[in-house]
Amino acid sequence: MKRIAVFPGSFDPFTIGHESIVCRSLHLFDEIVVAVGKNSSKANMFSLEQRIDWITAIFKDVPSVKVTAYEGLTVNFCKEIGAGFILRGLRTSSDFEYERPIAQMNKSLSYNVETIFVTALPEHVAISSSIIRDILRNGGDASQFVPQAVKF
Repeated sequence: MKRIAVFPGSFDPFTIGHESIVCRSLHLFDEIVVAVGKNSSKANMFSLEQRIDWITAIFKDVPSVKVTAYEGLTVNFCKEIGAGFILRGLRTSSDFEYERPIAQMNKSLSYNVETIFVTALPEHVAISSSIIRDILRNGGDASQFVPQAVKF
């Protein structure tokens, strides 16, 4: 059976921290699906299409990474595509406290889907999409915090 992981998020924008989590997890799975969540109630800075284009460009030479949009419960999306894992990155203990009950609820909803946590590299701990958006809104240069394919 193929080991497929879903790496879900809004990725608004995709950061070097996100890229690191995917790259460092490639050896764990046969395929990683970077699943960009569609949430009509959330006001994103970048369009869904732009985010998907950036992530596709970042992993264009990595055939085991797929990029797609999804909507609804992550565990349902996992079932739809036959994924047995949800991949999540952790920067801090507060990330863990936020992610743990979600992982437990996902386990209750779908016993066959495991959540795998990968900790951020120390140099990526301070990087978050929300901080990057704040930098951009205030005219700063956030290019050092995103992969080269992400152009503002």
